[in-house]
Amino acid sequence: MKRLTHKLLAMVPTSILCLPVTLWAAGDKATNIVVVADTRRVTGVMKYFSNLYNTDILMYAIWAVILTAAMGCILGFLMDFIMERTGLDLKSRKIIEH
Repeated sequence: MKRLTHKLLAMVPTSILCLPVTLWAAGDKATNIVVVADTRRVTGVMKYFSNLYNTDILMYAIWAVILTAAMGCILGFLMDFIMERTGLDLKSRKIIEH
């Protein structure tokens, strides 16, 4: 009986936290909102990504993940190269934990 009481008491805060998810803050007005990128003055790669954002949001998200990971790798290798050139060799560092 004690375990059942603890489980029920744990469900109360969870249900209170999930309550705003079930409510719509904007009501019927939320269906009228459209977010688009303005492509009138952009050219080149920026126009491609703007059109991709307007037409296929899933492909835009995939490109965003791929480019973020690629830029992170490039910056990591670049900083490693710069640190090595300045004399800080982080590859031979010994980590001592007590």
